Amino acid sequence: MRLGIFIGLALAVAIALATLASPFASSSPDGLNRVAMDQGFDEAGTLHPVQEDAPVPGYAFPGVGGDRGATAAAGLAGTVTVFLLAFGAAAVLRRRTPRAAPA
Repeated sequence: MRLGIFIGLALAVAIALATLASPFASSSPDGLNRVAMDQGFDEAGTLHPVQEDAPVPGYAFPGVGGDRGATAAAGLAGTVTVFLLAFGAAAVLRRRTPRAAPA
């Protein structure tokens, strides 16, 4: 039961950070984008097809009004998706791993 409480609290903290802090993240370009801008080849780049068809392009959830709300929704969706994938992988791996017999 303690593990369940820990996982629930950790998920709550992650969701709170993703939804409340992400709208206030810097909009300045990161290191690689900044170098591309400084060197003048930022417009020459193209998006990979996976990026073009991304469900949440530009870290903003489509259909949500306002930039901050769209970013918060994207943070929430991303956090929940990663949690569900990790939880599912752990469940599958737990079933595959034989447990040692109690001594």
